[in-house]
Amino acid sequence: MTKNPSVLFVCVHNAGRSQMAAGFLRDLAGERIEVRSAGSLPADAINPVAVEVMREVGIDITAEQPKVLTTEAVQDSDVVITMGCGDACPFFPGKRYEDWTLDDPAGGSIEAVRPIRDEIRRRVEGLITSLSDDEPPLARPLTPRLPAASAGRSRALRSSAPPAPSPRRCRWR
Repeated sequence: MTKNPSVLFVCVHNAGRSQMAAGFLRDLAGERIEVRSAGSLPADAINPVAVEVMREVGIDITAEQPKVLTTEAVQDSDVVITMGCGDACPFFPGKRYEDWTLDDPAGGSIEAVRPIRDEIRRRVEGLITSLSDDEPPLARPLTPRLPAASAGRSRALRSSAPPAPSPRRCRWR
């Protein structure tokens, strides 16, 4: 049995974007992916507007607390995603690093934070797809059953779905 992949979401305060991303990943991937989040300067509490917009989509992040970013958290993760905040993360070879440039929800109204939440969900869905060996059964496009002589063409039909958007890669020093 192979180890489940692990993802670390990082933003400065670990109070908004990274907590929403972690909430979506936990909800959408279940136990298939280990989820962590942290911040370089963690806040005292999670942004209440982030809590509210996540509650609107049925995800409760009220039990979460902002956590400090540690070298161990990075080292223990397969994927490290910074949330457009320019945090300097330790670099370890063999890790996948991505930077998701997203507006900061701090101080924003619910109306301003909803589009940020929705963009985070879209990116988390793409991340799940990229980490999965196979698409979840309900997400597979329907493909017609073809005779054995046409088997080569069925592969082309299965791969006709558009690829998930590719997030911008970080440039680590």
